[in-house]
Amino acid sequence: QVQLVESGGGLAHTGGSLRLSCAASASGNIFSIHTMGWYRQSPGKQRELVATITPGNSTNYGDSVKGRFSISRDNAKNTVYLQMNSLKPEDTAVYYCNADAFNRRLEENVYWGQGTQVTVSS
Repeated sequence: QVQLVESGGGLAHTGGSLRLSCAASASGNIFSIHTMGWYRQSPGKQRELVATITPGNSTNYGDSVKGRFSISRDNAKNTVYLQMNSLKPEDTAVYYCNADAFNRRLEENVYWGQGTQVTVSS
């Protein structure tokens, strides 16, 4: 199993910044944690991609956050970070940490954090 613990959400003003962190802890027969990332969901909308990052630091961003958000990770700590700059009210959502992990049979599973609220006031 992989437990994901998120932190750093909160309230920001338009144009402000916030930094999210997500620490992954693996137990049982987890062999490795691969891609980690962030998704978000606001009321009445589907969960959408924010950003993902591989262990080799290849990144992928949702169109709405490109140029404003930056994802990074510390492989030694199994922690992923999301630096959010130039925040807009439409960035208001619950942000969920996500991780792909392989067990010792090389079976892949996807894990989700509990979510952290980000609210951007206009």
